[in-house]
Parts: sequence; structure tokens; C-alpha cells
Amino acid sequence: MQQLTLKHFVLQQRVLNLYRQVIRGSRSIPDPIARKETIAWIRAEFERNKYIEDVNLIEDKLASGRRELKQILPSLTLPLR
Repeated sequence: MQQLTLKHFVLQQRVLNLYRQVIRGSRSIPDPIARKETIAWIRAEFERNKYIEDVNLIEDKLASGRRELKQILPSLTLPLR
């Protein structure tokens, strides 16, 4: 693993903020089983991508993750960054 740059640190914080927002946003899913499945899927996606070190790829994943999550949880308000 390479030394983390300032950009990596900033992206790490953005990823964690996105994760927190999505978990909070999942509270709006009324069906408890669907909520658990959604949270499990979200965790799996974040876990699957946790070893990515390429800054551009991380930024792309954040953008596509926001788009996907906005479709799944339309009530979720995500920052545009």
C-alpha cells in the first residue's frame, strides 16, 4: 500500500460521509427486511472497493455511487461534490 496523500485523505472523508448519509437515509425504507438488504448491499459495495488507491477511480466511484444511491433512495439529499 502506498503512502496516503492529502487527496487520498480528503477522498477517504468524502467516502465515509457518503456511507454515513446513505445509512441514515436507509432509515426511510419502511420495510425492515428491505432496509437490512439495502444496508447489506451498501456495505458490500463499499467493502468491495475499499482497496482502490487510484484517485481518479475513487472519484469516479463516488460519483457513480451517488447516482445509484439517489435512484434507490430518492429522499436522500447528497452533496454535489
